[in-house]
Amino acid sequence: MSSDRRENGSVPSKNAVSKNAVVTGASSGIGAATARQLAKEGYHVFLAARRTDRIEALAAEIGGTAVATDVTSDESVAALAEAVGDRLDLLVNNAGGAFGVDQVAEADLTKWQAMFEVNVIGLTRVTKALLPALIASGAGAVINVGSIAGRRAYEGGAGYNAAKFGTRAVTEALRLEIVDKPVRIMEIAPGMVQTEEFSLVRLGGDQAAADAVYRGVADPLVAEDIADAIVWMATRPAHVNIDELVIKPRAQAAPHKVHRES
Repeated sequence: MSSDRRENGSVPSKNAVSKNAVVTGASSGIGAATARQLAKEGYHVFLAARRTDRIEALAAEIGGTAVATDVTSDESVAALAEAVGDRLDLLVNNAGGAFGVDQVAEADLTKWQAMFEVNVIGLTRVTKALLPALIASGAGAVINVGSIAGRRAYEGGAGYNAAKFGTRAVTEALRLEIVDKPVRIMEIAPGMVQTEEFSLVRLGGDQAAADAVYRGVADPLVAEDIADAIVWMATRPAHVNIDELVIKPRAQAAPHKVHRES
């Protein structure tokens, strides 16, 4: 990444070349942080999310374009593709989420279906719609935001595990299917990342329970850490494909193994 980044996200580094990027789930957390860092690198960012007020504010901050988008809707994603146009350099499929910590025997299948719909079907819907524009760029890139949950199952995580294993499968299959096209297909798989919403949403709005997820962990990752890695992946030379990047805080050895200070 450029060493002369500026604090104002709307001002790119002097050596940056203007490119277009789409970031889904851009209204908060990793998506918002990624949009800001891409703007610093000279990308014009299309911010795609359902919460229009948030992405409009962020678009004004970084000089991007807000596009109200529901990745579970064919019509909404078609409108996103129309807004982007015929050429796209980078797609960051960040929209996703975990809903609940049900064990299999007590699974709320409505929540499981919702996780699969956004993490797998929604990701595929967006990728399918934007793939022609990515190919047309001559050097496109797709970065799917997966999870270490897509690599190792854990108790209470089966629904999210299944969804993120699905993210990984789509990523790997697409890389094989379009190896003859000028598009890199990559996945970043974060571990514990402390954001304002992920655990809160997963735990049904229980703030105390969400806070407990990170209690005693000296330095969990934050959204900016993942955004920094995503931008690094995106800005490698066009012949360099980072198939998968697993990124965890030092205190986390595995999904179920975290060092907590007393």
